[in-house]
Amino acid sequence: MKFGDYIDDIARSTGFLSRLPVPDRFFSGYDGGMGRAVGAFPIAGLLITIPSAAIFVVLRMASTEPLLAAMIALAVQTLLTGALHEDGLSDTADGVGGGQTRERALEIMRDSRIGSYGASALVISYGIRAAALASIAALLNPIQAGLCLVAVAALSRTAMVWHWSALPPARRDGVAASAGLPEADAVKAASVFACVIAVVALWPAAGLVPMFAAFAASIAASWAMTTYIRSRLGGHTGDTIGATQQCAEMAALCSLALAL
Repeated sequence: MKFGDYIDDIARSTGFLSRLPVPDRFFSGYDGGMGRAVGAFPIAGLLITIPSAAIFVVLRMASTEPLLAAMIALAVQTLLTGALHEDGLSDTADGVGGGQTRERALEIMRDSRIGSYGASALVISYGIRAAALASIAALLNPIQAGLCLVAVAALSRTAMVWHWSALPPARRDGVAASAGLPEADAVKAASVFACVIAVVALWPAAGLVPMFAAFAASIAASWAMTTYIRSRLGGHTGDTIGATQQCAEMAALCSLALAL
């Protein structure tokens, strides 16, 4: 792959996963397929999270309480992604929680209204991530904690690629189906970049054991979500891909907090 092609993939992945402005030239003549571009998801996840991580670092340097700094960082992150992954988590929770059959679950997931399962999933997600990030902030210096946040963002976006590639589309007219399945080389590229980011950011910031714990937790969360969604829906949707990101992020942050 040419270097210019990979820059295109990073830009398109960033535009796909966030509300950050991306120049129109990267989408000129683009058919919307993400099969190759998903290889850049870890880099896109890192770039998307840098602003919230920077705010987190500044707040902690100003002696802001860890939990408050964590909540503000998550709020900024949610604004930058447009709550894309949180929406997937809540829709998935409503669907698999309230739908007795595959068809009914998919029908519920299309409904824009949020139910008790979805609301509960969001409370749990924000609570676990904020508490884990606050614990990390209390144990590491501000820059080290910020590096943990961006590294986990990259790992969790890679978990999305694993889930996406492991299952067929649950429906043929969904967003994920229209974007296509990840190419084998793109899955490998995402995995390699996730490893590189973990080594570069997590190892010096948190240490070897926490780094491996975070990576293993991301893999375990992706595998668990993929196994469960396969049994309930028979395939992925855009919502289940987003839900996998949330589960991987929760798992990675918790594993870091416990391993430090």
